[in-house]
Amino acid sequence: MKKIKILLAEDDVNLGSLLRQYLEAKDFDTQLYTDGDAAYKAFMQNDFDLCILDVMMPKKDGFELAKNFKAVNDKIPIIFLTAKVLKEDVLKGFKLGADDYITKPFNMEELLYRIEAVLRRFGRETPEEQTIFKIGTIRFDSNLQTIKINSDSPPVKLTSKESDLLKLLCRYRNSVMRRDFALKAIWGVDNYFNARSMDVYITKLRKILQADPNVKIINKHGEGYRLIVGEEK
Repeated sequence: MKKIKILLAEDDVNLGSLLRQYLEAKDFDTQLYTDGDAAYKAFMQNDFDLCILDVMMPKKDGFELAKNFKAVNDKIPIIFLTAKVLKEDVLKGFKLGADDYITKPFNMEELLYRIEAVLRRFGRETPEEQTIFKIGTIRFDSNLQTIKINSDSPPVKLTSKESDLLKLLCRYRNSVMRRDFALKAIWGVDNYFNARSMDVYITKLRKILQADPNVKIINKHGEGYRLIVGEEK
């Protein structure tokens, strides 16, 4: 299935990068732009399936962008991101053709559900998430939250958070999964206590995955974790 292409306009580079990484991990082709002019130029040169617009942006704000986009394609779905909760702003957004409105701060899973709901209303299929992962000689089923070391061994049951964490690692296999991204994607909040919990889960996953010597989870200091899968049998 062709990937759904999202235009993300967000002038907060850190938040924008986290959102882009999260949406790409969910199999959306996501392009990030940090000001209204860049977003407008990209929209005119590409075919996007959905736009996520921060209301407050330099050069062109989200409201102006939405008006410009709808003038070109009145069918394009638009979701606004905003730190404001003023009723007047919400009404203005919907009058300009917004399909949804989400207030910062928000949980990334909430944004994902809203994206999927908007796409369904427009008759678009959302990406089918992979649920079975082969990690070297190990089989991971994220639906059942189980790991099979080999065909003869009993499945190892994971907690929900362990399963979510391993699924993210699998999606970023052989690449760095940023620590702050994982915390916000899974726990919703990047704080000391959640970070300590993640360290405990990483340690447990390491012990399970060491059954295959070609599989390792390594720390990238100051960045995050990397699931390395060597030669697979």
